[in-house]
Amino acid sequence: MKRGEKVVLALIGLVIVAGVVRSELHVEEKHDREIPFYSTAAPDVARTAMDIYRSNGCKSCHTLWTLQDMLQFVPAPMLDGIGSLRTEAWLYDYLSSPNPQGILPSRLKKQYQMPSYAILPENQRHVMAQYLASLKVKDWYLEQTRKAEYEKLTGLEYKK
Repeated sequence: MKRGEKVVLALIGLVIVAGVVRSELHVEEKHDREIPFYSTAAPDVARTAMDIYRSNGCKSCHTLWTLQDMLQFVPAPMLDGIGSLRTEAWLYDYLSSPNPQGILPSRLKKQYQMPSYAILPENQRHVMAQYLASLKVKDWYLEQTRKAEYEKLTGLEYKK
């Protein structure tokens, strides 16, 4: 083997060793690659709730199972993880209220505020509350979810 070939092999070896050492030093936590949101809802509840969600135009303000649309002009909270922030009873009361802003004040203009869904049949409000309460977030992402909801609702920076 010639001297130049030995140098090239030595450099390749160094690059490989440096890559291995670097990857050992840069260990990512397991949850960094996980999706933090999940649902505990039964399939029939999820199907019925999504039908109600679509038919009532909830998607025009809220996101669910998607990335936030950068062009969305209504700063409504994402629904992903809402069940880790609110109980089923709270969600049912909120959906049943003739004035949802009396429960959760909104900084939005009147035309963009959460409408009352008290006109929906009681069973539909129960299904929606049950489904929304099933939308959980993993513990390691709960603080981010609280921050996102707070900032959407108030327009202020979240402080722990």
